[in-house]
Amino acid sequence: MTEIFHVMVLTFLIICAIAVAYIRDLLSAVILFAAYSLMMAVIWQQLDAPDIAMAEAAIGAGVTTLLFVVTISKTRRQE
Repeated sequence: MTEIFHVMVLTFLIICAIAVAYIRDLLSAVILFAAYSLMMAVIWQQLDAPDIAMAEAAIGAGVTTLLFVVTISKTRRQE
């Protein structure tokens, strides 16, 4: 059961990484980046590194995502 979970998490991680590289909408890319960071936090927790998992969740999924969203909202889109 745990191996199936690990494969699913790693597959989702790879899909998120590829999607962030190819997506054109900035806000969607930021949301996928946040999902990537949350999956990395889960992986660190599964590797028995709770300190790194908490740091990844707080910085990667929390602070960085918030800064990206604020930056996108302050800029204008050109068509």
